[in-house]
Amino acid sequence: MVQTLPVQHPETQPVGGEPLPRRGVERLDLMLLAVEALDLNGGEAMVWMSEQLGFSGLFPNRVELWKRRCHNPLRRTTRRGSLDEAETDALIRILCALADRLYPMLRALLSQAEPEALTRQRWALFEARLAELLNERMNPRRGGVQQLLDPQGGADQRRRLIQALALGAGPGGFERMRASLRDAAP
Repeated sequence: MVQTLPVQHPETQPVGGEPLPRRGVERLDLMLLAVEALDLNGGEAMVWMSEQLGFSGLFPNRVELWKRRCHNPLRRTTRRGSLDEAETDALIRILCALADRLYPMLRALLSQAEPEALTRQRWALFEARLAELLNERMNPRRGGVQQLLDPQGGADQRRRLIQALALGAGPGGFERMRASLRDAAP
């Protein structure tokens, strides 16, 4: 008699202890950068949100928060190693809380109901600020950075960043964002 073992589907298997894949770290940091592009005080908002969510032990100050974000290989200054699960989850929770706060702005960017001229103006402001931050903080020789900076070629990728932020807002946003970052394609 052959004994069969129950099959676990990937979505029901525990993910504990696995570091975020490289592409997931890149996307997480790029979405945090997009938050900074949308909110001129985004860096301060991240520190404040970290305190509000009780992550002062992980990120006691802005420097520690910045160090965790520097695990992104697209940055000018990168750190070796990987983020542990607690740090990753904390950054995702901060991102989702900021996405909740910025949801009206995200919705306005993605809305088809707004006049086209107004939508283009909003996107132009966001894209200009994002390009400024990318040039300031990211390595311009990296292909991923060059693609994001390309006015036409990077438009779809910038839109996907905003859509991902919008999906991270609201109830269940953390689980959606976490699953999306863990499944980031290599």
